[in-house]
Amino acid sequence: MTDLHRCAWAESDPLMRAYHDEEWGVPERDPRRLWEMLMLEGFQAGLAWIIVLRKREAFRKAFAGFDPKKVARFGKADIKRLMADAGIIRARAKIDATIRGAQIVGEMEERGESFGDFCWSSVRLSFTPGCRPSASSTTTPPGASGAIRSAIYRMPPLRTRKSTLSAIHFQSSG
Repeated sequence: MTDLHRCAWAESDPLMRAYHDEEWGVPERDPRRLWEMLMLEGFQAGLAWIIVLRKREAFRKAFAGFDPKKVARFGKADIKRLMADAGIIRARAKIDATIRGAQIVGEMEERGESFGDFCWSSVRLSFTPGCRPSASSTTTPPGASGAIRSAIYRMPPLRTRKSTLSAIHFQSSG
């Protein structure tokens, strides 16, 4: 196994270092975890990632462990609770997007689709265990970025940052 090369952005805080060294760029296959990361990246939009990392456990508690089936059933009382929760980023549009995103994941599952499979269907990856994938080892098939953008566009408040968000999501999730 080669020594881990840490990016400069990860040097400023122990939490950022741990995230970089243990999670960032490590291929993730679990659909729930992939959805959690996409939603957290949506909350991060316009803010520093360290803010989300510091609030991640509160987010997990507030959003039922990022279980899409549970979050999809959130209603007005849940939205009111979330808007009052100082432990999370209280942006109504982002909260609404998370609930709608959970509903979309549920709709995918009803059609027999897996959110995890969907995420990885757009990536060709040659990965050696113990090594992080490099930009040169990851390729995207023709038309895949458009398919990803179209799917993310179905998550309304994520629309404005869909290309950036999808790129960040796939980079952080391996």
